[in-house]
Amino acid sequence: MSTLESNVAVVDAPAGHARHGHDPHLAHHFDTPEQQFQTGKLGMWMFLATELLMFGGLFCAYAVYRHNHPDVFAYAHEYLDKKWGAINTIILITSSLTMAWGVRAAQLGNNRALIALLGLTLLGGAGFMGIKSIEYSTKWKHHLFIGPGNLFYKDAAESTNKQSVAELEKDELHRGEGRGGETPVTKVAPDVVDPNAGTPDEAKIRAPNITPAGLNKQTLQDRESMSYGDLGANDRHRVYVFFGVYFFMTGLHGVHVLVGMALITWILVRSIKNEFGPTYFTPVDLVGLYWHLVDLIWIFLFPLLYLIH
Repeated sequence: MSTLESNVAVVDAPAGHARHGHDPHLAHHFDTPEQQFQTGKLGMWMFLATELLMFGGLFCAYAVYRHNHPDVFAYAHEYLDKKWGAINTIILITSSLTMAWGVRAAQLGNNRALIALLGLTLLGGAGFMGIKSIEYSTKWKHHLFIGPGNLFYKDAAESTNKQSVAELEKDELHRGEGRGGETPVTKVAPDVVDPNAGTPDEAKIRAPNITPAGLNKQTLQDRESMSYGDLGANDRHRVYVFFGVYFFMTGLHGVHVLVGMALITWILVRSIKNEFGPTYFTPVDLVGLYWHLVDLIWIFLFPLLYLIH
């Protein structure tokens, strides 16, 4: 027993690759850092594909509802603030630029630039969510939030909320001001009237700038600004559907923004500890891919929801 013990060398168990001369960032089940990087990137692309499938289903639902109720979407989308939506689009595109720049800084080993760029990206995400909170709070104030409390829920706008809808249209959409409740019909100016009108050639010669209804461009623009009364009986009961689609799609996107901000914060903390450089920048690259997806989804949401006309 004593002989066996004298021939046994007792050593501490290795805690990782660093204990036996390997890269501390290299997992045991990978042979090289390149293999680990390529595997991680493939896994991230597969994850992003599942995200696209999820949002793809929502976009399909949007397409079906808008196809079936185009007037509802044309009317209800005017309650969204295009100015805030455009600012948020600029913010996300800029943050996507700073994120890509940060990945490049990590590849070059410029840790100071990486920290600054990650901070700017995080600031962009915070700005986006701040603006979105302003939009949501406004919708809550106007009773346009999702659910039975919506001002237009089913037939509530024609019964209990009729006066509230009229006041909201006047305050937010400026409907009914100077129109007498009806869309004006303005005839085409005499200088653009077809000179052959009323003659046997009327059916053959048409002035290209005269619309079938005989209205000028300004009147057509006025008619694009719909009011609640312009909707059909069935469509008036479905206005709340648009807000359900809006809050569900933008809300889910907002959750992804928050997740991305949490990941960027994690990368930023590790960057402060100077963990990334030319030989190891995989987490920065993968988080950057996720953030670009968040930006891409919003680029589709903004025109589909805010710019229907």
